[in-house]
Amino acid sequence: MFLCRDRDAPVTKEGIIFRVLGYDHPPNACICDVEYAPASIYQSQDPRAPRGKSGAEYYKFYFDQGLNFVKKRFPQYQVYSYIHSEKLVGLYREHIYELRRPDEKLRSIYYSEIDDPLLNTMRKVLDNILDVTSLKLRDFGVFGSLLHGFYSVKYSDLDFIIYGSKQLLELIDALFSLYKDPSSGFMNEYCGSEPPDSRYKRFRDYHVDEYMWHQKRKMIYGMYRRAWRPIKVEFEPVKRYEEIKNEYPMINLIRKIEMVEAIVEVIDSSQSYFMPSIYYIEVLDSKDIPSDVDVKRIVSFVEEFRMQLKEGERGFVRGWLEEVEKKNGEVFYQITLSYCPQYSQLILKSINNG
Repeated sequence: MFLCRDRDAPVTKEGIIFRVLGYDHPPNACICDVEYAPASIYQSQDPRAPRGKSGAEYYKFYFDQGLNFVKKRFPQYQVYSYIHSEKLVGLYREHIYELRRPDEKLRSIYYSEIDDPLLNTMRKVLDNILDVTSLKLRDFGVFGSLLHGFYSVKYSDLDFIIYGSKQLLELIDALFSLYKDPSSGFMNEYCGSEPPDSRYKRFRDYHVDEYMWHQKRKMIYGMYRRAWRPIKVEFEPVKRYEEIKNEYPMINLIRKIEMVEAIVEVIDSSQSYFMPSIYYIEVLDSKDIPSDVDVKRIVSFVEEFRMQLKEGERGFVRGWLEEVEKKNGEVFYQITLSYCPQYSQLILKSINNG
């Protein structure tokens, strides 16, 4: 059984670093995003892109740069998806030279003798959380530059993974309490009057106030201020192995129909923490969706829309209506939000927000 899960990091023989996307994969392969490439084979003019402790050893890809890089330079690093009838960025087992697992890396650096301000702060942040919860170190991982060893003490953030639904909910409760306590050093990244980033600008119909409100209540984006500099702290939810169910072998075909808008009510948001984020819904109103089309769920591959709506809430969605045909003959419909040429038109937001 080939077990890769979301945010595991396969590396090819050339040193290209990929990131596993989600949990639904063809046999002996994983669908991925490509994150970094060595400077020897790729360079970028984007000032955000260089990575490395001793100069620009790697460059990070943004938006569709990684997709174009793979298609032009390394087309073998694509996986044919019969349910989508197209090739997607991904790796077959034989192409994986190394598989970096975030939980293993965290334990390694936590217990290491490396003594620098960033890793010492990482240990303090985790110790604070472990002290006020029943969570264990094995419930966490690291991703980004910490996972790959080219972090910068001066500039890098603390990018954590939290494994498991139950563990995430306990972490959120703990962060809520820590954010309220000024002496803890923790604060919600989105508690200020100005946005700490400009990701909302990617979307045509997402106002900055809406973006701030949604991000603030997710609790997983924080700052730690009891270090030599304020450090951004992020916790990305990932499923535990026993929570993973690979839908790929159950699906025969996914057919994209058209872009639609709808007002929906969330029936079940328990899978919205992960990537892809899944919301089981009831469509309350739509001028685009025929009355005899029963849409079961929203599936979002867009990071900004993870944990966006809660159970019982009503929301507005604009995405692709898709027909899903399962191998057992069952057919159902979903609205999908994913990276595409119409990316800026996509939206998922509460219609009750304050």
